[in-house]
Amino acid sequence: MRPTQATDHHEAGAPPAFRLVALARSPVRVRSGGPRGSDGSHGSCESDAARSGPSAGRPEPDRCGGPDGFAGVRAADRDVRAAVSRVLDQELAERLERSRAVDPVFADDLALRVAHFTQRGGKRVRSQLLWWAMRACGGGDDTSAVAALRLGAAVELLQTCALVQDDVMDRSPRRRGRPALHADIGAQYGAAVAPDRAGRFGEAAAVLAGDLALAWADDLVAGTALPAGTGHLVRRLWGDLRTEMVAGQYLDLQGQITGSRSLSRALRSACLKSALYSVERPLALGAALAGADGATTGTLCSAGRRIGMAFQLRDDVGDVFSDDEGTGRPAGGDIREGKSTCLTALARAEAAGDRLALTVLDRALGKHDLSPAGLEEVRDILRRTGALATVEAKAGRLVAQGLRRFDAVPLDPAGAGPLRELLVAAAGGTPAGSAARPEGTPANRPAGRPEATPANRPAGRPEATPATPPAGRFEGTPATRPAARAQGSPANGATAGPHPSTANAPAGRPHASPPGGPTASPATGPATRVTAPAPAPAPQHGTPLSLFASHSEDSRA
Repeated sequence: MRPTQATDHHEAGAPPAFRLVALARSPVRVRSGGPRGSDGSHGSCESDAARSGPSAGRPEPDRCGGPDGFAGVRAADRDVRAAVSRVLDQELAERLERSRAVDPVFADDLALRVAHFTQRGGKRVRSQLLWWAMRACGGGDDTSAVAALRLGAAVELLQTCALVQDDVMDRSPRRRGRPALHADIGAQYGAAVAPDRAGRFGEAAAVLAGDLALAWADDLVAGTALPAGTGHLVRRLWGDLRTEMVAGQYLDLQGQITGSRSLSRALRSACLKSALYSVERPLALGAALAGADGATTGTLCSAGRRIGMAFQLRDDVGDVFSDDEGTGRPAGGDIREGKSTCLTALARAEAAGDRLALTVLDRALGKHDLSPAGLEEVRDILRRTGALATVEAKAGRLVAQGLRRFDAVPLDPAGAGPLRELLVAAAGGTPAGSAARPEGTPANRPAGRPEATPANRPAGRPEATPATPPAGRFEGTPATRPAARAQGSPANGATAGPHPSTANAPAGRPHASPPGGPTASPATGPATRVTAPAPAPAPQHGTPLSLFASHSEDSRA
């Protein structure tokens, strides 16, 4: 993944001093019982159960634990990012103490860098999505809230693993104005050895740093008290997320080494790297903690998948057309790495028969020393073939489709409003005609319509099943090509061939975090709580191409 995608990290500046938090006064303590004994062990579960306060009378959670020290749900609602950061502060302080006991050099060189990298995480969009999904699905007791914050912190550590190792794979020396971790630790020893040896050492150390972040994330999940009846599903989702992250990154690398230019593979990669990892899985984890029913979870995830796809499409555009100074990343990173994105794959399909355009694209993709003039030639091809206009239009339609699905779900107003705003911000804004939510409850469910039944859905067709596109036309591509299409380009675009189903498919690591939105105040209105606590099934994903729904469905967006 390219280094450009650190949108969830602060701007350049001096790294903040690491804050050691007194463990005895941790804002969140999930292992239950009385004070630690001389051997460091905790007391029994009974002491926390007796102090459970508002949670008294609830079923015992899957693991013994209690929320003593938790500031409260309303406090977290006011600033989710800060609440997650407090959990990270406490957990990282404890991990650093343990690392120092293992070896001081290891602690200073590696563990401290992992902690600093994670603390500098900025918007924490994934953890906010997880929190607000839990709240929107009716969760709000202390056990669910503490679990959501801890899982959110674990997701942030998982993102640290992803970004640190991505920088190694992409040979990226910087991340958001700072030296990448492998470059930083390599430079520490660079004066004593040859540059190539120092560089190799830095890369190897960064792989270990990513592994350490992943181990710490797993520690957080394993030590989290989960609401009754949710443990199996939450742990399965978490396990799938880790596997999907690795699988998605491998597919990205495999596409580069094979020189794949397939549009269907590019769409699949986009779905795995952003739609699932950055949006849908966090939503599913939050819904699982709240005990949401399968229909609610499925529709919510369907909305998130489309929002995530829209973000990735817009991010692909931004990578090519971005301003270096404005984004802190070099423009054209995907082009130079030879990555086949939806944008470039569509341009190639549209340029069939245009030998000059194909020559420009073939020459530029994978050219690490591509000049600014060469990048400008690629930009011109993307405009002339209509690929740029098509991708931008499709991203807008996906956002509209996602919001339409979201508004059909009966959700608790305490979380529905903030979650909707966060999804809109994650997609980079609301498409024309969709900025305002219709009046009524956050779910916009007309009286008398069954819960979780999307509005305007044709009878007899499942909610998440897009209509079949006309044969021979790239799904989602308007029948009329933009006026800027290069002469000699096919009139109907690329033919999207059959693609294997991605049910239970690996969801890959995204290039980046979606831009974060403001933490909105809770919406008003009567709560429509989800009362069925049955664990939701794992999200079933259609093919990536199915997200590029037919023109008829797009027209309703």
